Amino acid sequence: MTKRKINILILVLVVLLVLALGYIGYNQYNIWRQQKDFSTFQTGAQFGYEQAITQLFQQVQSCQQVPIFYNNQTINVISVECLQG
Repeated sequence: MTKRKINILILVLVVLLVLALGYIGYNQYNIWRQQKDFSTFQTGAQFGYEQAITQLFQQVQSCQQVPIFYNNQTINVISVECLQG
């Protein structure tokens, strides 16, 4: 092989290496971003659940019936302590 062919081969290999590393880096960045987004979603959902339970607990303690809706069904919740009094 001539020196010119070796230089072209080295240049092609370097370009391919840079492209491969760029692809791997981009892929890892996307994975990291998806994990971050999922973590944010989970944190938000957990906060929403906690707020709903807190609100339900506070309303039930006031000895009032609290309607709970799920799909097309509704039930009323009331504290047992309020029924005994």
